[in-house]
Amino acid sequence: MKRIFLSLVLVTQVAMAQNVADQLDKSTQKLLNSSGAYSANLSFYVADDSGNLVYEYQPNKGLSTASTQKIFTAAAALETLGKDYRYTTMASYSGQIKNGNLEGDLWVSSNGDPTLGSWRYDDYKPDKFKEKLYQALQQKGIKSIAGNIIIDDSYFDFQSVPGGWPWDDIGNYYGAGTWGINWRENQFDINTNGTQFKNFSYDLENVKWINELKAAGSSDQSLIFTAPHSDVALINGSLPAGKAMTVSGSVPNPPLQLGVELKSFLNSKNISVSGNVETYYGNQLSGKKMDAYPVKNNFFEYQSPTLDKMVFWFLRKSINFYGETFLKTMAKEKKGNSSYKVGVQFLRDFWKSKGINASMINFADGSGLSPQNYVSAKAEVQALLYAQKQPWFSAYFEGFPTQNAMKMKSGTIRDTKSFAGYHTSKAGKKYVYAIILNNYQSGDISQALFNVLDNLK
Repeated sequence: MKRIFLSLVLVTQVAMAQNVADQLDKSTQKLLNSSGAYSANLSFYVADDSGNLVYEYQPNKGLSTASTQKIFTAAAALETLGKDYRYTTMASYSGQIKNGNLEGDLWVSSNGDPTLGSWRYDDYKPDKFKEKLYQALQQKGIKSIAGNIIIDDSYFDFQSVPGGWPWDDIGNYYGAGTWGINWRENQFDINTNGTQFKNFSYDLENVKWINELKAAGSSDQSLIFTAPHSDVALINGSLPAGKAMTVSGSVPNPPLQLGVELKSFLNSKNISVSGNVETYYGNQLSGKKMDAYPVKNNFFEYQSPTLDKMVFWFLRKSINFYGETFLKTMAKEKKGNSSYKVGVQFLRDFWKSKGINASMINFADGSGLSPQNYVSAKAEVQALLYAQKQPWFSAYFEGFPTQNAMKMKSGTIRDTKSFAGYHTSKAGKKYVYAIILNNYQSGDISQALFNVLDNLK
């Protein structure tokens, strides 16, 4: 009787799997026969939580992923750096302290902390960092600074933005690059009234604006254009007439921005700074040689939240800037070279070593903003399956948003949508899935994919 019962259970499970596969196939074909998919490309793969195939459609086809690329970067960072990894920002000085006067320069250096001055963490907001540095200066007995404030942003290489990012994206908040010293997540806000600027979330240092906004429509259709190290910024497109709105952009020089804010803050605290604000790459651009960070006089260290906290926000809010920082950090710490080229190759080699065919993971960045990322749905599922077996999985899984009543990371760039994640059906069946649709040109692209994924419920 026991054998008969087990056989019946097995037959029932096989029948259910076949039924789900049939339903997925019908929905997939319906999607592909719709008008919006006339020239579209789809890669779709579903497995159970043991890795057994449930359904596939062009599973090996490499397509632009958009932000589902983040599932690869987040998992690699958790394993490579460790969930308890912290970034460190330091302060030191050159010269000597006499009668409360620093006869030299105040230095600030970091290894690329993406949370420095972030508003997402209660204990790490801009004023917290400034106040703690001020307290450390007081403990050293420094009451005035005769020299400069030097922001040493040399930990990462000069290229702050991946080469494959579209120009339309780079100046907007989601197109912020990563630097050796980051500040306020390299983002600023403009509060507007129609097409007119009311104020900024904080004063941007050394930026001149060209405003070509037009009043039109009922939603934000504006674009901000800033470039690294540039002092010219453009905003164009349209905003609703007479409506108060906030648009967000990327800071063109975060290290300089931090330095200027520190100088102003210290002056307000009666620690006068006589000199200027300098940065490592700013000096390089002007042809001025800069000394090495004076490690021997290090008097202040400020540590970031742990990596698992950052990964949560990276996945939950899809922060591209975090992904590029993680990519450069892995490259710097494991290969001694923070270039995007080295970082992308490191990420590819990492997943190749986990058994993913290298042809299915043609990465271009760490976040998915580049349309030059080409990844298959099967590769994404393989990465998700690998992650769920690791000791850091709970930190990884917690970051996945809930969308369409399913736990999944989404990705969106022009005419592209992707979803990848985990789901347990009402019958208790656990699925791991990824679906990527490129060049879908009409209708609600998210709903079109939800209609397919609903078969897993």
